[in-house]
Amino acid sequence: MDDRYGADVLATGWKQQGVRALPRVAASRDLVVEVADDGYCGAVVGVSGGMVELEDRRGRRRVFPLGAGFLIEGRDVVLGPPAAAPVSSGPRRTASGSFAAPDARARTARASRILVEGRHDAELVEKVWGDDLRAEGVVVEYLQGIDLLAATLAEEPPTVERRYGVLVDHLVPGSKESRIADAIARGRDGAHVLIVGHPWIDVWQCVTPRAVGIQRWPEVPRGIEFKVGVCRALGWPARDQADVARAWQRILASVKSYRDLEPAFLGRVEELIDFVTVGRAGASG
Repeated sequence: MDDRYGADVLATGWKQQGVRALPRVAASRDLVVEVADDGYCGAVVGVSGGMVELEDRRGRRRVFPLGAGFLIEGRDVVLGPPAAAPVSSGPRRTASGSFAAPDARARTARASRILVEGRHDAELVEKVWGDDLRAEGVVVEYLQGIDLLAATLAEEPPTVERRYGVLVDHLVPGSKESRIADAIARGRDGAHVLIVGHPWIDVWQCVTPRAVGIQRWPEVPRGIEFKVGVCRALGWPARDQADVARAWQRILASVKSYRDLEPAFLGRVEELIDFVTVGRAGASG
């Protein structure tokens, strides 16, 4: 006779019978998840202490405990910590794509240096080329504007041993920047100074839209400060300088390696590193 009541209800594991096991998913960076309780949807930006931090498309962030209660493409999942990165037995590469020397230590700073027009420019160069520059003993200094370059060179004139590489925003034919650069190149310091630049208005545009998660950088009408206009067009807060600073940190955080930068910017920085490290093998990778 069939047992209408099934197996022994007191048997081990009876509570789990009929319960569907949810898939476990690692909370890797940029993974988009939805919180089942309130519908909040965002990308993973950090995991720490059993908590996951999510950021929605408007830049708002919230923190939730790891575990059940999340959806991915409408399906329930259990969110867990990301797996530890495997230890590679091969040579490590820096963010610029160069091979890192084993147990590399920073060299004593050389006289030659790179001058960068803009704090954000300097931060971007440091993030991608910082390891390479420290290995070569090259210091990156903030130049408040190309208008001040001539005075900087007069204070510490360049020589064969003290070369200057200068990175400028919006270096296009006919611009004020190009006229200053041409005048210096033709002057007494021209042989030991290399001025290069990218064609964009601001270094923000040197980060690829793909890395930032947008289709393209918006066009900002004349008369509107570029960074403020970008924030407004993308729906990011732009009430004050603090909002603009947070927007830049968001952009900078999206840069993981040289692959997240526009080729025209990559080439110019590599050109400067080669110029100020001339005579030393392995200047850049």
